Parts: sequence; C-alpha cells; structure tokens
Amino acid sequence: MSKSLKFRKKPVVIEAFQLTETNRGEILQWAKSNAPLGTLIRAVPKSGHAHQMLVHTLEGTMTANVGDYIIRGVQGEFYPCKPDIFEQTYERDLSPEQQTLVDLYGDTNE
Repeated sequence: MSKSLKFRKKPVVIEAFQLTETNRGEILQWAKSNAPLGTLIRAVPKSGHAHQMLVHTLEGTMTANVGDYIIRGVQGEFYPCKPDIFEQTYERDLSPEQQTLVDLYGDTNE
C-alpha cells in the first residue's frame, strides 16, 4: 500500500473582485478587458433584484452571489469563490514598499 504525500499550493498571484450590489458593471468591464477563457453574465432573478452573476467556468456555469469573489485564474479563466474560502486561501499581494507601509500603519484598504 502506498503512502499519501503532502503538497503545498504554489504561490500564484490572481486577480479578484468581491461582488457587491453596485459593482457588477465594473466587474463585467474588468472581465472583458482580460480576454477571458470564461465569461461573466448579469443574472437577474425572478424577483428583479440583481444580486447574482453567472460565471461560465471551465467546469460549467456557476452562480456568484453578492459577497462572493470573482477570480481570474492563471490561465485567464473565471470562477466564483465564497468569501470564507477566499480568505483562507488568498492574501493580498503587496510590493515590498506597500508591505512596509502596512507594517507601520496597518492596512488602510480594509
């Protein structure tokens, strides 16, 4: 019987937006400017409230809700990610100068 091995995720820089009730247009513009392998589409539920986006991923169409992150992966693909998973998996990518400022004054973008 073979023994399981441990693996660490390679450090990869991704781009992401957190979906809010007011930034869907901005996310769509960002997605179009990146020549995606997937696409994003506004989704309007039957109630008429625009709290979702459809994300055509490499694995099929997924729904992103307000609060979810829309991630552009390393190959230009898009996919949604729940906020708790996003925060466990990713941290902000800062230049050394930015990190020094955060260390001195805290993160002013939170």
